[in-house]
Amino acid sequence: MKKLDMNASKEQSFCYLSEDYKQIYLPLTYSIIFVLALPLNGTVLWFSWHHTKRWSCATIYLVNLMVADLLYVLTLPFLIITYSLDDRWPFGELLCRLVRFLFYTNLYGSILLLTCISVHRFLGVCHPLRSLPYRTRQHALMGSATTWALVILQLLPTLAFSHTDYVNGQMICYDMTSPRNFDQYFAYGMVLTMSGFVFPSVVILVCYSLMVRSLIKSETLERTGSTARAKSIRTILLVCSLFTLCYVPFHIARSFYLIIRFLPSQNCQLLIVASMAYKIWRPLVSMSSCLNPVLYFLSGGNNRIRLFQELRHNKVGKHPAGAEGKMPRGGQIWVLSR
Repeated sequence: MKKLDMNASKEQSFCYLSEDYKQIYLPLTYSIIFVLALPLNGTVLWFSWHHTKRWSCATIYLVNLMVADLLYVLTLPFLIITYSLDDRWPFGELLCRLVRFLFYTNLYGSILLLTCISVHRFLGVCHPLRSLPYRTRQHALMGSATTWALVILQLLPTLAFSHTDYVNGQMICYDMTSPRNFDQYFAYGMVLTMSGFVFPSVVILVCYSLMVRSLIKSETLERTGSTARAKSIRTILLVCSLFTLCYVPFHIARSFYLIIRFLPSQNCQLLIVASMAYKIWRPLVSMSSCLNPVLYFLSGGNNRIRLFQELRHNKVGKHPAGAEGKMPRGGQIWVLSR
């Protein structure tokens, strides 16, 4: 049983809540995400680095997305160990702050990069000629750099709010902040939700609404072709699925939990429900780290074809000449599907 502070800054009133489920649920879900996301994102980065001669704008955004996923996935072993030890944090203050920071960096960095991808696709479908000067690799690199800068600036306060503390004789790492700082964190958390989730979601929704309206027109099909139209439809469906499965439920549960904790109401049962909903959805939002690589391969048919060729090549092992990757004469190198 754990003592849950309802509103320590106003009144000392506590709920007692059993969180035994966390010792099984959180290590299990984080382990599944780690096992799936690490090879998927690693494969995308390796494939992009070795088998893509010139990165397109979409590839630049998606590779940055994979980097954000990997930075977070590499912190999962710390969380798996911690929740297996009943919330005991044995890794010190610095790693506590870093792990919490990287979780939100991955979350809001992914949302903003998906927004960039959506705007890029919108311009290509709805304004293909007028937007040509803006749909360049240089602008994609600038957009990615701006995204990282905005995310880091937004999340610097998490490095101050998150910290370790001793509760019931054991060190813990606060996911949000300690009870005494919760009022300040509530204001910051709601602003972060608006700027990092609500505003980008509105931008994506507007872009996709205009894209769908444009794609159903016959003249658009003639201009863009069936292949480009299919790619745009896949992007819309995949990004909407990511938001529906991962980001929207998490932010609803998190906002509900923050509001219930902030209100002076002493409804203990409601607070327990809000706490459980948030802690159940917290690892599920990280499933986006497993789905983002799927977006990379399904957003372009060539990516899938080249990957399958490479896997087939590796499965064969050696070429008939006897030396892997080499031609028998002239020292030339035979690189498959570059």
